[in-house]
Amino acid sequence: MNILSQQIGGVLKLSLNRPDKFNSFNRAMALELQQWLDKAANDNTIRCVLLTGEGKAFCAGQDLSEAIDPQGPGIKNIVEEHYNPIILKIRNLEKPVVCAVNGVAAGAGANIALACDVVIAAQSASFIQAFSKIGLIPDSGGTFFLPRIVGFQKALALALLGDKVTAADALQMGMVYKVFSDDTIQSEALQIADVLANMPTKALGLTKKLYNQGVYNSLERQLQAEGVEQIKAASTHDYQEGVNAFLEKRKPIFKGN
Repeated sequence: MNILSQQIGGVLKLSLNRPDKFNSFNRAMALELQQWLDKAANDNTIRCVLLTGEGKAFCAGQDLSEAIDPQGPGIKNIVEEHYNPIILKIRNLEKPVVCAVNGVAAGAGANIALACDVVIAAQSASFIQAFSKIGLIPDSGGTFFLPRIVGFQKALALALLGDKVTAADALQMGMVYKVFSDDTIQSEALQIADVLANMPTKALGLTKKLYNQGVYNSLERQLQAEGVEQIKAASTHDYQEGVNAFLEKRKPIFKGN
């Protein structure tokens, strides 16, 4: 299996599983990840996705032996059928996606991590926009997410030079939410994912939707969108539960609807 899956309560843990290839993507792994993201979207028992990697690396990007194989899918299909759908499925999933970067995240691997909602990293992790080193341009949303996270000039420099960004520097730049020790990264990731899985899922999904829209909306349009989505959030069971729990001075029990 190219993707290891485990459902722990409301958390679907997905582990990239080509450790001998530093979890670099081939077509099979890319399509499997898409299938699991589709399952997460359609299964109400799944309220959060946790994405990580097996072995020492998170993901080294594209398996270059497949990219240059004359009988392989070719760069056009790799971008359009592998990575673009993965990025869109992560961003459009109406549930939080936590990414635990347990080691090197290079090329498409780095940009898939940055497309997730809550990104944490192990102390030994690193992020590399490796594309320029082999004559390619950043894909998998790299030219979209990175400038918005770290700023235009910093992002462009990282893309042009292909410098390695340590976990500590990634934290300082705002690329990751928190950094944990290598020994505790998986347990900490699961704890964060479990917290999110027990929160009001509909409201989290609407929040994510609004943040997606806020990247390109005007203030006026964003305020209107907030009004529309707030009405939806206020019609959920979890809103009523949250208000009642607050008034009754007890811990709320959210059902995700």
